[in-house]
Amino acid sequence: MSVGLSHRLGLEMVNSAFSRFADVASYVCLAGAALELLAYQLGHLDTALWPAGFPLVVTLLALILLNRRHNNYHAVAFLVIGVAATYWFATVIAVLPAVDASNAIPLSFLKMTIILASGSGFAPRSNVLWCTTAFVAVGAASIVAVRHADGTIAADPATVLVEAGLILVFASVSLTELRALRARPQLDRAAIDEEVSAMRFRIEEKAAAIMHDTVLSHLAAVANAEPGELRIELRSAIERDLEVLVGEEWLSDPSPELDSRAKSEWRQSGLLAAIQEAREKSLIVEVTGDLAAVGRLSPARDVAVGLAVTQCLVNVLVHANVQNAEVVVISSENDVSVMVIDAGRGFSEALIGADRLGLRQSVRRRIESVGGDVQIWSTPGRGTSVMMRVPAPIAVEDRAAAVND
Repeated sequence: MSVGLSHRLGLEMVNSAFSRFADVASYVCLAGAALELLAYQLGHLDTALWPAGFPLVVTLLALILLNRRHNNYHAVAFLVIGVAATYWFATVIAVLPAVDASNAIPLSFLKMTIILASGSGFAPRSNVLWCTTAFVAVGAASIVAVRHADGTIAADPATVLVEAGLILVFASVSLTELRALRARPQLDRAAIDEEVSAMRFRIEEKAAAIMHDTVLSHLAAVANAEPGELRIELRSAIERDLEVLVGEEWLSDPSPELDSRAKSEWRQSGLLAAIQEAREKSLIVEVTGDLAAVGRLSPARDVAVGLAVTQCLVNVLVHANVQNAEVVVISSENDVSVMVIDAGRGFSEALIGADRLGLRQSVRRRIESVGGDVQIWSTPGRGTSVMMRVPAPIAVEDRAAAVND
């Protein structure tokens, strides 16, 4: 079921990879500024350029802090320190005629460091704002410093190229995100169809087995019976099996002993309580699947699933604008999944306000707190499906009883 997460995970990986690249590039540019400064100092021993090393050290410390704690506060602090360091650095090196221009190589390296570091760590649109602000601020600081030192004001193609490259990268990422969002409904629909198809296959497989064990055996018994009215025992067996086939109990019927216990546990489960509560509020809830599987849940997980399903059904009543919902129970050897499906108005999970805590707290975090996971597929106008999966290994004695049966 990873299809529904591919778009979000892919974008996070792209942003993370670019942030690492920008961090490494900023350190390289800062090292380049230091090496250029050292080369000019060794070539002009009669001129004191070494004080320009102090703003480089300050910038390095600010860069390390920013990479460790990247947030708005540290980003603003780094930008302010970077602008001040640029002015200080340009003022010191401008005393040398070879580097008294606003596009001097050491100064360009320092400006590229600040632009690269400022333009990473946030969402693509925010990164454009940060790197553009840094580009304008450090450019203005270098021009002011060089002018005060009677240097030369000149265009800096290196920083312009870096800024243009960053904007191009961010535009490409934003375009990819837009395309992914447009394709996501189809991907989500495919994930749901895959899960439902697997569930139908398991049900059809079990139905075929039960059909073989009941109908075919009874047909053989009827064919071999004596002419006339069927024996009472045979007729009673056929009627009993027909009731099983017409009803839904056969969906979970591993053995008579397990079936009796499962029915009792299903009637006492938090899931049934959630469904009954929703029905009392006039919501029509259709329940299908391996209902007895909820008996495998531990008490804590049973409560968590019941409360989470309650919240999902409340969301259907309040937000979906429909009066019908479907609850499907799917079991495997190691876990039990419960899916709540409606054909209502749907929504975009990314646009849910911070004050809307139903899905975040009552569903997702509640299920995650008992070791499970939640996946949500929803498209505006096409309904919502919420899949809750919690660990529930089949007990050894249950597995043995099912095999022996």
